[in-house]
Amino acid sequence: MSELTQPPQPATRSLLADSGATITEENIHRLVHGFYDAVREDGLLGPVFAREIAPEAWPVHLSKMCDFWSSVLLRTSRYDGRPLPPHLRMPDLADTHFARWLSLFRATADAVFAPADANRVVALAERIGTSFRLSIALHRGEDTMKVTPLPRA
Repeated sequence: MSELTQPPQPATRSLLADSGATITEENIHRLVHGFYDAVREDGLLGPVFAREIAPEAWPVHLSKMCDFWSSVLLRTSRYDGRPLPPHLRMPDLADTHFARWLSLFRATADAVFAPADANRVVALAERIGTSFRLSIALHRGEDTMKVTPLPRA
């Protein structure tokens, strides 16, 4: 078969990625596991996650988060869930938590990905964080006009 008559091959790269992409399943696994290792050790976020996720539930959570980020970054459609509702049930979740989450996420992404890909991944995380913060404010009956993007640390 000539190149023109061969059936198209499915895309295996993210729409975000370029020819030198470091956004791979292996690196997504490194991102998720490295990030949550840092979260669990963190003085602000560690207690929140310890309260919300039982020790025996961590393998399932990590697998679900790998699926989530694979779906977001590589368009794999592996994630089948709703990430917002658990966050809506946490009355003490505040911007300080999201700022720390983004700081740890950014540091991990910078360690895992090439700089251009790390910036792309972090930009998506920032948008997700802002979306969650807006939804939480709306759910709590707060003024959503006061929710602005968090400054980069």
